[in-house]
Amino acid sequence: MEKKRCFWAENVPEIYVRYHDEEWGREVHDDHKLFEMLLLESFQAGLSWLTILKKREAFREAFDAFDVAKVAGYTEEKQKELMQNPGIIRNRLKIRAAVKNAVIFQQIQREYGSFSAYLWGFTEGKVIYRTQKELPTHTALSDEISADLYKRGMRFVGSVIIYSYLQAVGIVNDHEPDCFLHTSSKACG
Repeated sequence: MEKKRCFWAENVPEIYVRYHDEEWGREVHDDHKLFEMLLLESFQAGLSWLTILKKREAFREAFDAFDVAKVAGYTEEKQKELMQNPGIIRNRLKIRAAVKNAVIFQQIQREYGSFSAYLWGFTEGKVIYRTQKELPTHTALSDEISADLYKRGMRFVGSVIIYSYLQAVGIVNDHEPDCFLHTSSKACG
């Protein structure tokens, strides 16, 4: 019997199915992975997530395996080099934001002990499970986190991007009720 998945993971390329089955909605507490997903989500703005998934390995190579300290130290020369890389999204504003966001990510790590502690602190360490069929594009939680990150100086962290990020790193588990990854016993609406 075939597994029932969320609607967006049905009849799509295998890379999308794997992302759904192995990553999306799973709790992430590792700062390295949290930075990777934040960087990728910021580059996704205005594009499809499938585009980003297909370019993910090129991003990994171009951005030093998502090493936040290295990205924070990127010079103007390195940023110009990235603009020439056809494997990634070559958007000057997004590249500049990735570097600035890495610096701020490190500041948050120093302030809270980890970026994970900062991020999960918004929900007191709890996962938010959704039960409705229609998914929002943003919520009061994503509005709050987005505003705080923006106030700290991050860019490409609007509420819609942050909501997608929260889904990706499992703070919000939006698997549909009939998806094999939905945890209905923990659902809280």
